[in-house]
Amino acid sequence: MHPDFRTFRGKGAYRKRVIVKEKTSLRFVFKGVSHTAHIFFDGLHIADHYNAYTAFHAIAKDVEPGEYEVVVIVDNSFGEFSSLHVPNDYYTYGGIIRPVAMEEIKQLYIERIAFTPIWEKGGWKASIQAIIHHVENQEQTCSIRFRLNGKEYEAGSCEAAADGTSRVGGTFEFPGAEAWSPEKPVLYELRGILFVDGKESDDLIERVGFRVVTAEAGRIQLNGKDIVFKGVNRHEDHPMVGSAFPFQLMAADADLMTDMGCNAVRTSHYPNDERFLDLCDERGILVWEENHARGLSLDQMRNPNFRWQCEQVNREMVEQHHNHPSILIWAILNECASDTLEGREMYKEQLEQIRELDASRPLTFASHHRDKELCFDLADIVSFNLYPGWYGDEDPGELCDLARGWADASGGLGKPMIMSEFGGDGYYGYRDASRVRGTEERQADIIEANLSAYTARSFISGMFIWQFCDCRVTEGTDWLLTRAGTKNSKGIVDSYRRPKLAYAVVQRYYKK
Repeated sequence: MHPDFRTFRGKGAYRKRVIVKEKTSLRFVFKGVSHTAHIFFDGLHIADHYNAYTAFHAIAKDVEPGEYEVVVIVDNSFGEFSSLHVPNDYYTYGGIIRPVAMEEIKQLYIERIAFTPIWEKGGWKASIQAIIHHVENQEQTCSIRFRLNGKEYEAGSCEAAADGTSRVGGTFEFPGAEAWSPEKPVLYELRGILFVDGKESDDLIERVGFRVVTAEAGRIQLNGKDIVFKGVNRHEDHPMVGSAFPFQLMAADADLMTDMGCNAVRTSHYPNDERFLDLCDERGILVWEENHARGLSLDQMRNPNFRWQCEQVNREMVEQHHNHPSILIWAILNECASDTLEGREMYKEQLEQIRELDASRPLTFASHHRDKELCFDLADIVSFNLYPGWYGDEDPGELCDLARGWADASGGLGKPMIMSEFGGDGYYGYRDASRVRGTEERQADIIEANLSAYTARSFISGMFIWQFCDCRVTEGTDWLLTRAGTKNSKGIVDSYRRPKLAYAVVQRYYKK
């Protein structure tokens, strides 16, 4: 990260020359730009996008041979236009933070594939849908074939809509397929092949796994067996790279989480880089993925851009990450105004949207409203952010029992319960026998008291420590002034991934 831009907030521009040798159409895929992007191809405005943490694409049609300039205007400013990227308890960096690809495409191409596994009558099936995008303004007949585990499956044909999208697919049986699980994360290569006029025209390869997740009888089940999430909350943040993570750092984070005994991670508070999700697929790490919204008041949720910006990030998150078997839970709106009737309508709207996009995963949201929560009846899992020992002197076990009662009394009766946040600050290297607040010793004590309480209660289906690593926060006023060094220092490792004393405590409980 260049030192001149560590605190920069405003607009910037990227320029790239590209050479086209034959007439074609080009598709530029941006995996993440923070946070507002305007894309130009040789001076022609071809796309806009808001939100740093989901991908988008821009298409330049019928490009003749020659040299062209691609310009990306990026803005990470705060203001009324941005309802989700606001001053917060994490940092909104600026720029292109995830990979970019340029693809040559034909008039028809496979935009994405949606794979949904089904366990039925002792065997595996899957609904597979190919979404085909048509670049030109004319209809064409096309067909799709899927290939998985050495076998081919005909999905049928359709008349591709002019300048739009079409869907082709079906439900297919996969006898002999092995289930994906944390103990044995079996993955399969799924290839979708597009035929136009009987000739192979395009293909798309995905990696998929067979597994089903349910939330029934007060527990969460994976492939019919009760599971308990033993996880951490993780921000994509590092002092050397900001949020523009190289793959090596992602792999190192996954190594540390596994060494700690974690079987799960929560993508606080936004959709994560797909490469990190790939690692979770490979290593059997369970994922709670959530949309991008943290700690918004009702006034902030009334921002006229809030609804459409949430609708967009919800849709992009689910469509882009649907095929990751590691993702077991979708979540929305961390610590927002779910204690108000007006806020409840927005929670209801977003949960219904995600259910319509993907009915195969349970839904939740993390609440800190205690006995004032109004939305637990809308979710499949009840989740609490509580900080006994740090923001108060309550006993973790007693508070956890109270929380179960609050949930049961407000629409959460019979639903699984997760402790989605708990912890306390520990400044790396600050050790003192007095065990005062901020020492590594006090942090370790807080983590131990919480884990001891939650692992002893059979009604707890999961716990996510706040947090995996220390992270940078917005320099601001009000409560942000309490963040020494403009950092949230509740990490079990510091921002450079050096373990604190609490690391060994987590190992002791999570590896039981």
